[in-house]
Amino acid sequence: MNTPTIIAIGSCLLAVCLIVGLLFGCVQKAPPELLESVEALDQELARIRAVEYAPEEYARFVGHWVAVKGRLLSEEEEIRWPWEPNPLAAELSVLQEEGEQAAAVAQEAREEERLDAHQRLDWLEGRLARFASRIEQMGSRVVLERKPIETELLLKQGRSYYEQGLYGRSLHAVEQASRLVEDQTTILTTALARYADDERVGVWRRMVRRTVQWSATHHAAAIVITKADRRLTLYRDGHAVGSYPIRLGYNGVLQKRYQGDGATPEGSYRIIKKRDQGETRFHRALVLDYPNAEDRRRFSQDLQTGAIPAGATIREQIEIHGVGDGLMAQTLGCIMVGDRHIDQLFEQVEIGTPVTIVGAVHVANKVALALAELEEAPEEQNAEVPEETEEPVEQG
Repeated sequence: MNTPTIIAIGSCLLAVCLIVGLLFGCVQKAPPELLESVEALDQELARIRAVEYAPEEYARFVGHWVAVKGRLLSEEEEIRWPWEPNPLAAELSVLQEEGEQAAAVAQEAREEERLDAHQRLDWLEGRLARFASRIEQMGSRVVLERKPIETELLLKQGRSYYEQGLYGRSLHAVEQASRLVEDQTTILTTALARYADDERVGVWRRMVRRTVQWSATHHAAAIVITKADRRLTLYRDGHAVGSYPIRLGYNGVLQKRYQGDGATPEGSYRIIKKRDQGETRFHRALVLDYPNAEDRRRFSQDLQTGAIPAGATIREQIEIHGVGDGLMAQTLGCIMVGDRHIDQLFEQVEIGTPVTIVGAVHVANKVALALAELEEAPEEQNAEVPEETEEPVEQG
């Protein structure tokens, strides 16, 4: 071959090599660093539950990501000249921006929900503490049955969800617990409404006045028990000569309706028996003539109307008694006083001494005040119920 021919052949081979190199060098590939970044974003969005907190942004990202994955998995490879832009790189860059936007929106919404859950948990814990205090003050926990326990469990569940980062579930538990608190408030307001009723309190006040007047007229002892104040007052010659703190039945603030309801009766009674030491497990006891005619009439009416269980009975003994061995921290419907106080009463009363048991003698009594606070907005329930000052009962 002559020189020009060799040169021509060499030029052709060089051109072929150049073309082959250009072709292989222009197969479009997804930049690995961009691909890794988008995959990491995908995992992060799942972790922070962007599907809940940024549904629109997350749906846009996922739809685009699925399309890009389809292209990446395709067997066809796009070949372009080096000076042409890489469409996969461009799409991954857009995808990365969409993912970052979705993450930002989700993080912001998640933080707002976290703060909301935190505040509402603290609010509910404070409200339940106040609620429990008012319940204790009224002595009406049993009328609520299992609702206080269910509320407490929901609160604990809400706190547990919060600590796990499940803020939506935490808020749901708080909402359920709040509804239970409202239900309990309604139950208490209905069951104890008479303590805030002017007419009912007026009836109680007149009952007390008659008892005090009887004491003054007969120059004898008489006992008045006020359930809202948890006080037993001993009168002689129409004057208060002793006042003692008492405990009631476990559902004591309610009006007694049948045996086993844990309530303490309301009405006018008399002492029919005095049990000395050794005759009662409660140190000493003063037995009342419960049930009287009015109690039996009310029981029959409640039984007929279905207001009490069909198998209920009214056979039950109500006493004013001491503590005794201390095993009974609360009575089942009776009135409990300290042993020293029952000793004083035992010596100053006789068979036939009148005993009047009422709910309250003032509308602004502790039960009514506690009920009012339960019904107020939670933000307003931040003051303790003030202690009432002893006021003399007006004599008629």
